[in-house]
Amino acid sequence: MFTPNCFLEQRISKHAFLRPHSLDSLSDEGRLLELLKCNEEMKHQVTITKTVFNNREVLLFQFSYQDELKQIAKKLGARWEPERRVWVITYSKSKFIKAVADFGNFSNVVTKGVLKPKSMNRYADSRGKGIKEFRSSGSRDLSSENKRFLHDFVKYLRGKLLSESTVRTYYIHILDFLIYLKDKSLIAVNNRDVELFVEDICVKRKYSVSTHRQVISAIKQFSKFQPCQIENLALERPRKSRFLPLVLSRVEVIDLLRNTRNIKHRVILALLYSSGLRIGELINLELRDFDIDRRQILIRSGKGRKDRYVVMAESFVQLLRNYLLSYKPVKYFVEGLSPSIKYSATSVRSFLRQSVKRAGIRKRITPHTLRHSYATHLLEQGVDLRYIQELLGHSRPETTMIYTHVTKRDMLSISSPLDSIIEQLSKSNNNDTFTSLSGDNL
Repeated sequence: MFTPNCFLEQRISKHAFLRPHSLDSLSDEGRLLELLKCNEEMKHQVTITKTVFNNREVLLFQFSYQDELKQIAKKLGARWEPERRVWVITYSKSKFIKAVADFGNFSNVVTKGVLKPKSMNRYADSRGKGIKEFRSSGSRDLSSENKRFLHDFVKYLRGKLLSESTVRTYYIHILDFLIYLKDKSLIAVNNRDVELFVEDICVKRKYSVSTHRQVISAIKQFSKFQPCQIENLALERPRKSRFLPLVLSRVEVIDLLRNTRNIKHRVILALLYSSGLRIGELINLELRDFDIDRRQILIRSGKGRKDRYVVMAESFVQLLRNYLLSYKPVKYFVEGLSPSIKYSATSVRSFLRQSVKRAGIRKRITPHTLRHSYATHLLEQGVDLRYIQELLGHSRPETTMIYTHVTKRDMLSISSPLDSIIEQLSKSNNNDTFTSLSGDNL
């Protein structure tokens, strides 16, 4: 149970409902005026408090009733707690920043338990504005024709049965493109416009290679939908980076799980590792997808809209039963604050960071690191690459082959030339003179 700690000495919520007879009972006229003044200020103030509820970090919104503020709270995804007279939402840094920005447009914002960001502009575009501000002001200035085009473009993408995340990504990039083009006719847009957009927006925002590739893919869809002067064949994506995946050792995996104290958090991390799931696949898992007798889990509509089965670890079954008895989810494997509501990926990343810190692991760990570790450890156990490819849901074997670069099974059997040289010198001299580089006799 949590209670909001002393919002303005807990008196504002009381004298917001003062009646005439209660005012008469106050003998100190100065205190009465002070309270009335405080009450008036509270009408235009939102208090945002970060606290813990059911072992989960949450944000509390408290304000005197105003319909505009109520609508903002609802749009942020908050729910009303009538007993505590506050709005509640699961905490994440992005939600906090958005809450401060949205409430700040209508009222004064007071924060407790978390620092108010000095600047909402984390990234700067070519004009020195924040990306969100750039899009917000730019979208308002779009012509009605371009707004109608964006609406039709989204319908076109959905008609191609692209995933909602892909539709949202392409929409954002094309919105930026239209804002950059200003009032230029879409029919006259050519390849040089694309090059300038990349130079002035993508480069200056320091987009990664993968985001840069998304921009080009979005513009290719744009050119297919809208008649223009863009030549698709001349549009080149930057070459994809080939970074080796970061993996945890077996000991680090156990340390991570031991230092995850909440059973719900532990069952999430254990499943990500033991079955090699993507974070999106885990969040979409439903209770009906688990077959405990056969120790299998059905992954529905994974990446590329493919179904597949993954193995459920025998050691995971008892943890799963304990979790189901404790939390009693209704529909999804893991649910948010309300029943039948999906858990958020942001929450998973948040408690993972805390567990990594408690375990003393200094690597930069994400939920996907557990999937990389799963594949690497399978390969080190001698499991065939074809089976690993099927368990991971990879379309191409080349994608799975990357784990051969990080596995230790074969690399540890390779002797360094330095070791061979020292071993030969030691044998030829019949002593241990050259057995150690740390000695002074080299």
